[in-house]
Amino acid sequence: MIQTDFVLDAQGLACPMPIVKTRKMMKELEPGNVLEIQATDKGSTADLKAWADVVGHHYLGTTEVSGVLKHYVRKSSGEELVEKKHSSVVSNEELQAVLENNMGALVLDVRETAEYAFGHIPGAQSLPLGEIENGFASLDKHAEIYVVCRTGNRSDAASQKLTEAGFTHVKNVVPGMSEWNGPTEKLL
Repeated sequence: MIQTDFVLDAQGLACPMPIVKTRKMMKELEPGNVLEIQATDKGSTADLKAWADVVGHHYLGTTEVSGVLKHYVRKSSGEELVEKKHSSVVSNEELQAVLENNMGALVLDVRETAEYAFGHIPGAQSLPLGEIENGFASLDKHAEIYVVCRTGNRSDAASQKLTEAGFTHVKNVVPGMSEWNGPTEKLL
């Protein structure tokens, strides 16, 4: 099951109403919240994806259950504009090489669970940024940890928190899943 913060019922509505209702609801959400939009209009998939791309929100994906399309959109937080501060940064390509040659590295995915469900690096451990401090105990402080998110900004914040907590080999992966070309897997 995909964890969301809010559900919007747009069933029975035709274009452009699912987008109109979604736009109105997104104004009320906090950055980082995930909205599930339930719709029956088959064109809503392309419409919502295009709308999210234009306004800067993150379209996560769509599932269909008994004729109801469930679209998932994460409200943007302007994270693409935040300056990166963690001192140890690696590229997607460098992480791919590490994964091909080193079975001991831990990939820590700090995106929301819905983002993780729609596509993540095989073997990556999900630990959303908002829960990272609760997950410290389950991690080895001396492990080689590669922290990934969508663009490198949430992973930057997580990398800083891990380092401040005494983790010694933490690397922020930039640009992250938004440009990941390696293998992925889904929970759906």
